[in-house]
Amino acid sequence: MEVSIDQSAADRAPNYYLNPGATKTQIPPRSCGTFFTIDAAVDDETLLVEVYESLSTARKMVNDLVELTDGPRRHTMLVLHRSLVMGELAVNRILDNHKPG
Repeated sequence: MEVSIDQSAADRAPNYYLNPGATKTQIPPRSCGTFFTIDAAVDDETLLVEVYESLSTARKMVNDLVELTDGPRRHTMLVLHRSLVMGELAVNRILDNHKPG
């Protein structure tokens, strides 16, 4: 797989860190895309439920993929599965402790 690299960025990076006399150009901050947005009026509980559902779905998909792999990739998938379970449990605890209003 070939990765396209912005040559000017590749040239700036070493100069920025290794050449103290080089002109420092301000790197513009990355702007957040607006393709996917969350309405500011959505309440925290609804957002937490969505996160929980997303983590749960991802966990189930990874679990299915674990059954189809073996060796080092299986171990990696199991670590990913465990991370998703821990995130799911954390969000579930927050929801359990959440007091509406």
